[in-house]
Amino acid sequence: MARPGLDEDPTPSGRLVLQTLSMPADTNPYGDIFGGWLMTQMDLGGAILAQEIARGRVTTVAVGSMVFLRPVPVGATVSCYAAPLEVGRTSIRTLIEVWIKDCRTNETAKVTEGEFVYVAIDDNGRTRPVPK
Repeated sequence: MARPGLDEDPTPSGRLVLQTLSMPADTNPYGDIFGGWLMTQMDLGGAILAQEIARGRVTTVAVGSMVFLRPVPVGATVSCYAAPLEVGRTSIRTLIEVWIKDCRTNETAKVTEGEFVYVAIDDNGRTRPVPK
């Protein structure tokens, strides 16, 4: 029997903001994709969502609550899903999930998630209000 609140058939939260392919150049000596590479993809995906909300330039100011659930194999399709958690006066806090699809097994799985915070900035790099 499933635990209360446990999703037996989990699906991504948020909207698809970035999709790419994991490549051999991004691996550690054991053949798995570096966590830093995944964080880069998450930051890019989160920035896409944040700049749409901010209607302009944003910059990353914080990353927190990273959880890596399993390694990512070479050749997997890597999909980043992002959802806004909170929009402040100048900042946007997002939850970003990464899901993979293994081309060999056709299996999909969540591999990591984290919170990223972006701040809206003007052309001079100074914070500006997020439009309502």
